[in-house]
Amino acid sequence: MNSAFCLILLNFLWVTTLFGYTRNANPGPWGDLIVSNIYLEAPDSVIEIVGKPDPVPRWTFANSSVNMVKDLLIQSGVELALVERLTSSSQLKTSGTDIVIYPKLEDLLQINGIVRDKLYTEISKYPQNDYYSDPVFILSGDVEEWLMEATLNDKQKEVVRRLVWHRGNALVFSNVGVLLSYAQNNEEIKNTLRAITRCMTLVVNEKFPLKQEQRESFLRYWLGNQPESPRMTFIKAISKENDINDTVDVMHFLPVIMREKLYTFPSLKDGAKGRLPDCHWTSLNFFNLSPRDYYRSTSLAAIHLTQAYNPVSAPYQFGDVLCFTDNGDGLHTCVYIADNIVLTKNGENILAPWVLLSIDDVSKIYKRTPTTQIQGYRLK
Repeated sequence: MNSAFCLILLNFLWVTTLFGYTRNANPGPWGDLIVSNIYLEAPDSVIEIVGKPDPVPRWTFANSSVNMVKDLLIQSGVELALVERLTSSSQLKTSGTDIVIYPKLEDLLQINGIVRDKLYTEISKYPQNDYYSDPVFILSGDVEEWLMEATLNDKQKEVVRRLVWHRGNALVFSNVGVLLSYAQNNEEIKNTLRAITRCMTLVVNEKFPLKQEQRESFLRYWLGNQPESPRMTFIKAISKENDINDTVDVMHFLPVIMREKLYTFPSLKDGAKGRLPDCHWTSLNFFNLSPRDYYRSTSLAAIHLTQAYNPVSAPYQFGDVLCFTDNGDGLHTCVYIADNIVLTKNGENILAPWVLLSIDDVSKIYKRTPTTQIQGYRLK
């Protein structure tokens, strides 16, 4: 996201209306789970002070020449007439060693389907193109679901429908500036900024009462090899309860730090150390009673993971750390909760909340190539 957002260190949580699906998780030692999805949004207290993305579309190609950019456009499948127009003197500027193209809306709309996917994938390799390298993810793959509660006007919604693209298996949107150009007043600008913060998360509820034969495996599973954890008082009590015929949010089964963080965005206190918590801080602090902030260092986090955890294969257990790797590079870590569900913080960004997602959805974000793998680690 825009770097200006990263300066806003406020704690907020805004949950939009439930939409989409409610399903039963696969059965397992975790019990009987019901899974739904909601969207989190930034509230007005943050929207009012965030930096506004430039409404003028712009593609920056660092350390490039005009011929190199032309070749990239052609190889992506852009029609030759459009390539010539995009690289004309009226739409192309040279800035040092960078080539900057200013496509018009009609240019963007002319690039369709797989061509847009290929082109935007190339554009996303340049970090200067922030909403391409870090796009808005529509993880459900359903544009209409994402738009249903989005605070956008009709023209903006049509722009989203026409300009979404695929980054790997994920449906994403990058042309935030175009949305802003259709905002008619300050309120619609604020609504637009709110809409692009929409982030899906799962809500997971446990069905009670448990069957007698479920109780031992249920306790053993949620114990997570932490028999002295304070949370076990509640888990043990509710596992024995026969009079409750209802559901309980599994956030009550999480260790204290993650029970506090889940469904929230980073706060001013979180940023006081100079860096916001990221995925590694989240994963390695999962079972801790108080956070260890040296996990904000990627190198120290990697050392701790290799020293304090053993590599494991599926089936995973509650609290296992799942590490996404590609050709030796560590891309992301998250924590296994149950079934196909993980707790994750997707980046250090202030607009990256702590959420529950399916492993499949996290893979949409971090699966860089077909060789990307998931390696599990279990606390010794």
